[in-house]
Amino acid sequence: MADFVDRVVLHVTGGHGGHGCVSVRREKFKPLGGPNGGNGGKGGDVILRVDGQTTTLLEYHHSPHQHATNGDVGRGDMSHGFNAPDLILPVPQGTVVKDKQGNVLADLVRIGDEYVAAEGGIGGKGNAALASTKRKAPGFALLGIPGDENDVVLELKSIADVALVGYPSAGKSSLIAAISAARPKIADYPFTTLIPNLGVIQAGDTRYTVADVPGLIEGASEGKGLGHRFLRHVERSSALVHVIDCATLEPNRDPISDFDVIRGELENYEVDPTAGVTVPLNERPKLIVLNKIDVPEARELAEFVKPMFEERGFRVFEVSTASHEGLKQLTFAMAQIVEEDRKAQRKARKNTVVAEDTVVVKPKGFRSKKKQEFIIRKEERNLEPLFRVIGEKPERWIKQTDFNNDEAVGYLADRLNRLGVEDQLFKAGAIAGDAVVIGEETDAVVFDWEPTMVGGAELLSSPRGTDVRLEELIRPTRAQRKAEFHERMDAKAEARAELEAERVAGIWTESVEEMKASRQSKAKAEKKAETETE
Repeated sequence: MADFVDRVVLHVTGGHGGHGCVSVRREKFKPLGGPNGGNGGKGGDVILRVDGQTTTLLEYHHSPHQHATNGDVGRGDMSHGFNAPDLILPVPQGTVVKDKQGNVLADLVRIGDEYVAAEGGIGGKGNAALASTKRKAPGFALLGIPGDENDVVLELKSIADVALVGYPSAGKSSLIAAISAARPKIADYPFTTLIPNLGVIQAGDTRYTVADVPGLIEGASEGKGLGHRFLRHVERSSALVHVIDCATLEPNRDPISDFDVIRGELENYEVDPTAGVTVPLNERPKLIVLNKIDVPEARELAEFVKPMFEERGFRVFEVSTASHEGLKQLTFAMAQIVEEDRKAQRKARKNTVVAEDTVVVKPKGFRSKKKQEFIIRKEERNLEPLFRVIGEKPERWIKQTDFNNDEAVGYLADRLNRLGVEDQLFKAGAIAGDAVVIGEETDAVVFDWEPTMVGGAELLSSPRGTDVRLEELIRPTRAQRKAEFHERMDAKAEARAELEAERVAGIWTESVEEMKASRQSKAKAEKKAETETE
């Protein structure tokens, strides 16, 4: 099995941010030491970086799930958590990064180019960082944000100046081995080449690369054979060299028909514009190579068909990889085409500014100077109005909030109010009790909106970890207070009636009124006796 993989689906996850710490300094003779909880560390990013020593995506075929390290949590005594290191994934030159819908995210063609596939989550602030002149000892800290989770498709498109195309066993591998230092597998059976081979050629002052693409057959553009899978490696090439076998013994095959079949397959193949070259394959410069002329019958056939190709306007070269006949002329002809293409590219770049430094591409976020911080979208669920708040800050604040801590929830309400969410909900027509959702469905938080929860938690002197605004305080109405008063009076009357019934039944020897009068007279007698004694 070939150890070459040129397309993988990679599941990347950035490291999670560490949680902030809630801590208060406790030291003898210093009762007001203040908060000293440290911040959490940032999670590591997952970065794709072009490495000159990497030639295949095989590693990610076997290990498609890549997770960066999580950030460390904060601790007391102002001990901040460490930031996790980034996870660097080396990729070959010519790697195109796409999303699952096929949209191009990055085209990595130069050594050192980077793409941040998944950003790590930021760490949560400790209560020391949240302290202010009015909130001197916060009883809460912010949570770390989980890292991004993305699925990206990596496609490798070889960066070669010239591509060799042709039928299986046409001698493409032998040709690239004869004109360069490449050593591909060579055998006398079809489909010997299962992976693209690259070779570097020096012709005069021009150095260029040549790619040997696996053999094409009729129907390759529709998925037949192995050629369709590797045709993407031809897309970046400046020129195509058709290698034709003049010594084939297969029936119904000749150099003209072989060329027409391969040309038809190249014409049916749609070039992906992400390759950086949008010129169709058949419209690029082409050279015809009549191979294996060291065989007498092949030499005769090559001399016979050469004028036919020249009548079509192609440059034709008769070569032999065994005797190296005609190879020098071929390499200089390819160098001439490559040099002309490079001059055309330099001329096209004169009016454009091209950065020569390493390119680092990061995913675009929601936040922009020209956009508002959030939007409110009115929806309907179960015939009831629902207001959805979408924005980078509100969604991040939701992830940072510990909803088991009332003070943290109150701090969230203050932040949303300062951002203007409260005012925008009023303008959108929200009333008390309406459902408000922050975020998308996957990680949304739903709550019933209470307009009374406005900013001002700094002015509330509630115990740490609590917020009096979240306590359910219900003031009774005047009718309710009147009903409660009558209930108490009725209860007292029933108690007196019960005691009187017990006295009549003989349980008590005197009535309640007589007992009360007796106690009062006895108290007066004791007080009079004390006065006479003095």
